[in-house]
Amino acid sequence: SETSLKDVVVMAAEEINAKGGVLGKKIEPVIVDPASNWDLFAEKAKQLVTQDKVAVTFGCWTSVSRKSVLPVYESNNALLFYPVQYEGEEQSLNVFYTAASPNQQLVPAAEYAIKELGAKKFYLLGTDYVFPRTANKVLKAYLLKAGVPEANIMEEYTPFHHQDYQTIVSKIKAFAAGGKAVVLSTINGDSNVPFYTEFANQGLTADDCPIVAFSVAEDELRAMDTAKLTGHLAAWNYFQSIDTAENKKFVAAFKAYCAAKGLPGGKDRVTDDPIEAAYYGVYVWKTAAEKAGSFDVDKVRAAVYGMEFDAPGGKKKMHATNQHTYKPVYIGEILKDGNFKIVWKSDGLVEPDSYSKLLHTPAELAAMKPSGGPKK
Repeated sequence: SETSLKDVVVMAAEEINAKGGVLGKKIEPVIVDPASNWDLFAEKAKQLVTQDKVAVTFGCWTSVSRKSVLPVYESNNALLFYPVQYEGEEQSLNVFYTAASPNQQLVPAAEYAIKELGAKKFYLLGTDYVFPRTANKVLKAYLLKAGVPEANIMEEYTPFHHQDYQTIVSKIKAFAAGGKAVVLSTINGDSNVPFYTEFANQGLTADDCPIVAFSVAEDELRAMDTAKLTGHLAAWNYFQSIDTAENKKFVAAFKAYCAAKGLPGGKDRVTDDPIEAAYYGVYVWKTAAEKAGSFDVDKVRAAVYGMEFDAPGGKKKMHATNQHTYKPVYIGEILKDGNFKIVWKSDGLVEPDSYSKLLHTPAELAAMKPSGGPKK
């Protein structure tokens, strides 16, 4: 998954360099690979910030990796653009969050499951780390508020890289036997392959019990037998199938770039939500640096606030104060060819909440202050 983000960030840098760079300077990508080792993330981040003296960082996928590097960016007042949907409950002046917070992905999907799918029972299944655990806190709070009885909500976690889903799928099958059940899945990474495979092997289909995924996009579907996944759903803020000239141009450019560079997959590569968010993050930073007339982090940060811009998937806007991004929300249905058919779209851009209104009182929210920022 992260390989594609690195590829698209380098593509954006090359596009910008071809047009003269930023403030008369060419972007020189410095690429480090912490190899999914959380301790190594902090070490590599420190290297980028203190030794390589990068102007900005684009990176991280999991929340545990982001939380590992956060102290480095805050203690050095450096800047990170983070491009993957996450659990919220964070607002750092040293991070711009270009992907969804829970109210822009999790909550609309749960609402869709109740209103459009008629779901009465919810199996919350995730990988055992901070994003799924906090995401499910938000989901559970929403479901209970919506009148779903606690007995109709199941919650379960598996380790990273978990492969044996036989027992869990048997439990889901029994849970769904009464009808109108849905799985809300925050399974991350390669565990999705055995999970969906086992789901199909036990004869469960999207008609019996749809899976609504929050971490399965077009890039993950490339590794899966999509014929067995048709009808299952995912909630995102971008799909490759968005039918606009701008998006078609972006999709074609990424495929052509991967082919020209001899990258694995070549012209068969796909775009997805984190890829779009990583890509436009580079352009948000470029635009802000040019507006500020400087690469200084404090000046760039100020220039990002409230910025409106055109991304491949359409118009977006940076929040004026909370470091997050206004985005549309989409629900997509998996097709045999590995694309998504958009079955629901929000009415315009949804304002991001850095902290969930479902987990905090208005007084608590009012008292919350961002971390990090300029050194006092």
